Amino acid sequence: MEVAVLDIKGKETGRKANLSDAVFAVEPNNHAVYLDVKQYLANQRQGTHKAKERAEIAGSTRKIKKQKGTGTARAGSIKSPIFKGGGRVFGPRPRNYSFKLNKNLKRLARKSALSMKANDNSIMVVEDFSFDAPKTKNFIDVLKALGLEGKKSLIVLGDSNKNVYLSSRNLKTSEVVSSSELSTYKILNANNIVFLEGSLEGIESNLSK
Repeated sequence: MEVAVLDIKGKETGRKANLSDAVFAVEPNNHAVYLDVKQYLANQRQGTHKAKERAEIAGSTRKIKKQKGTGTARAGSIKSPIFKGGGRVFGPRPRNYSFKLNKNLKRLARKSALSMKANDNSIMVVEDFSFDAPKTKNFIDVLKALGLEGKKSLIVLGDSNKNVYLSSRNLKTSEVVSSSELSTYKILNANNIVFLEGSLEGIESNLSK
């Protein structure tokens, strides 16, 4: 499929970018997308949650009352989970939530997500640009020209561009990533995706294997 290449003022340059059908026009695999997004979110979890069990509670170990004759249940320790201040039964323990997926499945998931965005006409191609210095106002002007101000957008760079990246960090609705950082979650989390011309070749070579 062909998409018009825009400049940073939002006007057509007269050139067309050819988006590979092997990347942007595949039959979406919903289960692959689900697994890749699940892995991304699982990898964000720290897994440092911890609750103290009865063996870790500070307290006396004496038997708090005699075994028989009280008319109530026997009790051997104030650290028992049935008492206030006692340990927690089956509380959370530190753990690693990450899991592995094979490369072909992750590649299929990204192609499926990109194809979904292409079907929704949510993909734009802009000629490569840079800023002389990091400045949020310059980045906002680009978003306004593209009609993306206030919308959740993902800008994909071909190579790391420090000034463009730093100019976008104060904006909650926009994110700038390099083509190597592109993930299924970030693709789906954005309403619009803006590819710089220089990023297309790297993305298509990585995903069309």
